[in-house]
Amino acid sequence: MNAQSDRDELRSAAKIDLAAVELDYEGFRALAANPNLSPHEKIGFPDTYREGFEPAILADICAKLPALTEAEGLTVVDIGPGCAALPRMIVDLCRDRRHRLVLVDSPEMLAQLPDVDGVTVKQPGLFPRNAAEVRAAAAAPVDALICYSVLHYIYVDSNLFDFVDATVGLLAAGGRALVGDIPNVSKRRRFFATETGQAFHRRFTGSSEPYRVDWGEPSPGKIDDGVLSGLMQRAQGAGCDAYLLPQPPGLPMANRRDDLLIVKP
Repeated sequence: MNAQSDRDELRSAAKIDLAAVELDYEGFRALAANPNLSPHEKIGFPDTYREGFEPAILADICAKLPALTEAEGLTVVDIGPGCAALPRMIVDLCRDRRHRLVLVDSPEMLAQLPDVDGVTVKQPGLFPRNAAEVRAAAAAPVDALICYSVLHYIYVDSNLFDFVDATVGLLAAGGRALVGDIPNVSKRRRFFATETGQAFHRRFTGSSEPYRVDWGEPSPGKIDDGVLSGLMQRAQGAGCDAYLLPQPPGLPMANRRDDLLIVKP
């Protein structure tokens, strides 16, 4: 099957095995156009992975970007918001706090999010390739940047150092960027090597077979400790502080995902 027929299948199939799909920017454009999928499926998640978790996710985002709820009139950028409940909650928050919110995603995703006069600005395209357009759309240095559950997909299409460079370039003095919900294959291995992780696997799968931890095997295209350390050092070399933060245990994949916080002094 060629790439075009794959895209056509993503746009029309009633049932899609999301775990078997190689997702990139064009793949998500196709999912977004599929009328048979739920909002969570359009952003690459089974409903059970996100349904009902959005308030807790937003609370964690606000805890790590406290200016979102403590200040008014900020410039906020959301990279890859998708079209499920979380970006709608962020839109509502920005309306209440009089923030200007730039939403950066494919035209197909952005079309499904509300337009709010004086609040939302929609900038189509793939970040960081469209960083100049995002900067123009923001019309001011950015106080808070959100990129949640997206970095591993950006990794497919772009150089992650370019992502960090563009992010740092957008931030205002004192601005923060939260690159959240990053799947870390190293953290995943550490977790499943424990009895707690093995018990989690048995509960989740209903199987008594142990989860095999592939220590030392290469993971092409996956983000690991080394990649995250490199991104932190890249941000630090550009004059920012950078921190790797855990997620609260109540979030759906906290045991195998990390958050990267970049702060411009």
